[in-house]
Amino acid sequence: MTANGAGGEVGREAPTPSQALAFSRYAEALDLSHAADIARTRALADLGHAALHDARRDGVRGMASDMELRSVAAEAAGMARLTDRRLQVEIDHAVTVIDDYPALFEAWAQRRIERGHVDVVVRVGAGVPDEVRSAYEEAAIAVCERDVPSRVRGALDALAARLHPQTFTERHKAAAAERCVRVFHGTDGMSNLVANLPTVIAAGMLDRLTQMGQSVKDARAESNGAESDGADAAGSGEPADTRTMDQLRADILGDFVLGGAPVVDPTYGTDRAGGLGAIRARVQVAVTAETLMGRDENPAEAVGAALIDADTARELAGQVSEWDRLFIDPVTRTPVEIDTYRPTASMKKLLMARDQHCRFPGCRRAALRCEIDHTIDYALGGHTHIFNLAHLCQRHHSMKQFTKWEVRQVGGGVLEWTSPLGRVYREDVPIPAVCFTIDTADPPPDATRGGPPPDEPPPF
Repeated sequence: MTANGAGGEVGREAPTPSQALAFSRYAEALDLSHAADIARTRALADLGHAALHDARRDGVRGMASDMELRSVAAEAAGMARLTDRRLQVEIDHAVTVIDDYPALFEAWAQRRIERGHVDVVVRVGAGVPDEVRSAYEEAAIAVCERDVPSRVRGALDALAARLHPQTFTERHKAAAAERCVRVFHGTDGMSNLVANLPTVIAAGMLDRLTQMGQSVKDARAESNGAESDGADAAGSGEPADTRTMDQLRADILGDFVLGGAPVVDPTYGTDRAGGLGAIRARVQVAVTAETLMGRDENPAEAVGAALIDADTARELAGQVSEWDRLFIDPVTRTPVEIDTYRPTASMKKLLMARDQHCRFPGCRRAALRCEIDHTIDYALGGHTHIFNLAHLCQRHHSMKQFTKWEVRQVGGGVLEWTSPLGRVYREDVPIPAVCFTIDTADPPPDATRGGPPPDEPPPF
């Protein structure tokens, strides 16, 4: 997502003096906040370096060295009126950024990326071996420059998996062996039930709970409609069902676990075939043909969730009767075509694969939970065509209809949003975490700008 500065387009509404002053003050506040964040990070790293230097000077190691850092953190916490534990975490994070990711810190200082980008790069990079960290850092900066912090996690996960010397399948098997369920008791008679599960199982469970919760809401609406038509429901004595979707999902999960029976499965130590076979939810998986045929062990992607291992992807592939071929532009790495026997369905599937989430700048509500919107309204002559359609969540769909925000498609699925004050925000097509690419030293001019698809169809 990129923005071009202030507007100035002829005919657009100019900001009022009060708005102009407010935006000017906000811009100044952003500058001051950025400078303060950079200075704070440097100062925290200096505290950490000073503590380690003093510990080495006195010839201490291990526990004694940690004590020195705790002492420094406690002193800094008193100055900041924060807890010493929080200050020690912040010092550790600052030292990691300054020492292990110098190029990332420089990009942040130059405002090419934001603090949120730095945090997620460091968090994902915790699993990256030292020998490939510099390559990861360089590629991660390029990823962060293209989008907001909340939407780069998937691409960074895929990048870390690709650079890791151990295959994703091997690491997934080790992680799956640690699957568990835990209870954390809270207050007011409530507790948190936390399950650590393979991604495709967890995504399937959530979607199925959502579908069943929606069925309850639909039945509730039909019941209310019957009452309004004169049906005798007043004497039933049943209270109206006013549960929210979160409450419905929690209640249905409790019903399933306490009233259901386990799936009998002879396998052990891998993703349970019974669990995968029981999935009746909508889980969209993107996997390359090479991985599907077993020629490599690269991870696949549960779209809208996270990466999944190759074995699980192949297990799911064996349970469906129809697959859609997704053609990826090998240079721009964006979906350009999908083939199927049903034209209307293929259009919807291509849009879901292309958009992945709401296409308003910064919004990451999954496409499954969004509406397909005509960029140029159908009533005004807009065509039902891929290049006039995009996913918008209900909030931003309504905003497009009832406010002065405007949007247009400039080709290749790229959207340009114009604010009421004339600022233009470019919303590029999300890059899938799993796709074919080619090595090229001289990409075409539109390769990084999400231009229109090339004349020739890319290979599958």
